[in-house]
Amino acid sequence: MQLSFTDWNGLSDSYQYVGFRNYINAFKDTEFITSLLKTFEYVFFVVVLTNMTAFFIAYGLTRGIKAQGIYRVGFFTPNLIGGVVLGLIWKFVFSTALPTIGELPHVEFLQKNLLSQPKTAFASLVVVAVWQLAGYLMLIYMAGIVGLPKDVLEAAKLDGVTGLKELRYIILPLIMPSITICGFMSIKSAFMAYDVNMSLTNGGPFASTKLVAMQVYERAFTSQQYGVGQAEALILFVIVAIITLVQVGLSKSKEVEA
Repeated sequence: MQLSFTDWNGLSDSYQYVGFRNYINAFKDTEFITSLLKTFEYVFFVVVLTNMTAFFIAYGLTRGIKAQGIYRVGFFTPNLIGGVVLGLIWKFVFSTALPTIGELPHVEFLQKNLLSQPKTAFASLVVVAVWQLAGYLMLIYMAGIVGLPKDVLEAAKLDGVTGLKELRYIILPLIMPSITICGFMSIKSAFMAYDVNMSLTNGGPFASTKLVAMQVYERAFTSQQYGVGQAEALILFVIVAIITLVQVGLSKSKEVEA
């Protein structure tokens, strides 16, 4: 934090204190503001889609279907792959594998490199994030569902509460602690995204997928404006802290006891 008030370039032995100039420059930095807004959009889609995907997978794999253990392992496996490796794998899929497959049935959409256009590149980044994180959140949702009190579920069935009603009025309220944890973890993960962003799109095309973590890194180390980069990192930390505190507070207020 101290270095955010200096003009240190990250290499020199000395530096001078410049007060709040770095923070002022951070808010004037159009690249930082643009990447921050793009990150907000990214976080929204990742958090919503990841939690929905993880919950419905967990719900389906706790219904007693055959070979559900194998499915659990399969859905969790992407979380074990490192971000850089994951990005390189999906870069090959989006830029080479899918266009090759698209040529066979002559599907025009698939014939294009999905990472070459801003909208499809951003969507691809979201898809990879959801694919990686959903399996991990699935385990948390499964723990919540498996731990539901059997007497409550049986009483609900006797009262005719089944299907979507059971899901809405019984299961979701009782697994709210799991929702709180998953919401917090998905928000943190989405805001801090860097490795997949770097290896999959490297912020392109035309900086349309440059998320704020990459922008902060480039400002501090590539542009050698460490003080400004430190200030931008602290601003990001405060934003993430506020959002997560609000999310946890709202989620906890909806928790109920069985």
